[in-house]
Amino acid sequence: MVTGAARPGALPSAGSVLDAARRHRAAVLLGLVLLTALAALASLVIGARHVPAGAVWGAIVSPSGTEDDIVVRSLRLPRTAFGLLAGTALGVAGALTQGHTRNPLADPGLLGVTQGAAFAMVLSIFTLGVTGVRTYIWFGFAGALLASVLVFALGGAGRGGATPLTLALAGAAVTAFLHGLVAGLVLIDQQAMDTYRFWQAGALAGRDAGVLPALLPFVLAGLVLAMVNAPALNALALGEDVARSLGHRIRLARAVGITAITLLTGAAVAACGALAFLGLIVPHLARALSGPDHRWLLPFSGLLGAALLLAADVTGRLVARPGEVEVGIMLALIGGPFFIALVRRRKPVRL
Repeated sequence: MVTGAARPGALPSAGSVLDAARRHRAAVLLGLVLLTALAALASLVIGARHVPAGAVWGAIVSPSGTEDDIVVRSLRLPRTAFGLLAGTALGVAGALTQGHTRNPLADPGLLGVTQGAAFAMVLSIFTLGVTGVRTYIWFGFAGALLASVLVFALGGAGRGGATPLTLALAGAAVTAFLHGLVAGLVLIDQQAMDTYRFWQAGALAGRDAGVLPALLPFVLAGLVLAMVNAPALNALALGEDVARSLGHRIRLARAVGITAITLLTGAAVAACGALAFLGLIVPHLARALSGPDHRWLLPFSGLLGAALLLAADVTGRLVARPGEVEVGIMLALIGGPFFIALVRRRKPVRL
């Protein structure tokens, strides 16, 4: 009699191995959801003023106007929301950037997005006298979009179209050019200098919560495009010729990926400033948990990005109480050693 049970000593079938791997990844993904929820709770509870978890829940669902309610609703809730939005966006954008450039040391800033946002914001302050955050944040977002289009156009101008190498070179050139322009503008305008310095540090505190609903659609669109781009990225990892033979359109896949990176990074840096290293670190941590399949790597990166950004922000509040260290500085303290360890690895990272 034939049964579905495997005989003792028999090798497991390929299907059963894949099912086991899928169940393992799903379990890890659930664990990351819980980790992100814990980081969000810590962000709401921990600060210069301790607010118990029960009081946080009361402030959210039934506020009564107490001082705890005001702290939670006006300060910590928007700050946590900025952390979730920016962390998710930069984590996914980092994984996409490393996948498209085939460079394990790449992050979204490599494609000129961050400097594009910085240049447009400083230019709007210098030429138009823009002072409101809600205004110059949109200049920053527009600058990120234009810089990405310029990088993609330059990287794809050759006969072979956009390749990982041409995209990286075009991004480095545009970034260096825009950085020089920004440095020149902030040297001759004190107001632009002050705004740029605050924005460049990267922070979740002191941001205008009113911009969150406006930026959320761009982040959601970027996440959808990223997941649509995942199968093509898996094929591109095998080489462009293989990807073509599997029916993927290379130029279209590159365009979708760059658009997703631009939307995600542009929204994050316009809202929270230049948060360095997050897009570099997170994909490597996620890849260690999920493997190279981008259909899993992208959601893993998004959750890890949100959890790491919130954890860094909470740590910055703890190490300098009753003051705090900006999250951009905390990420630099974490990311610097990680970057050195990554460069010194004897075993190369496989993307």
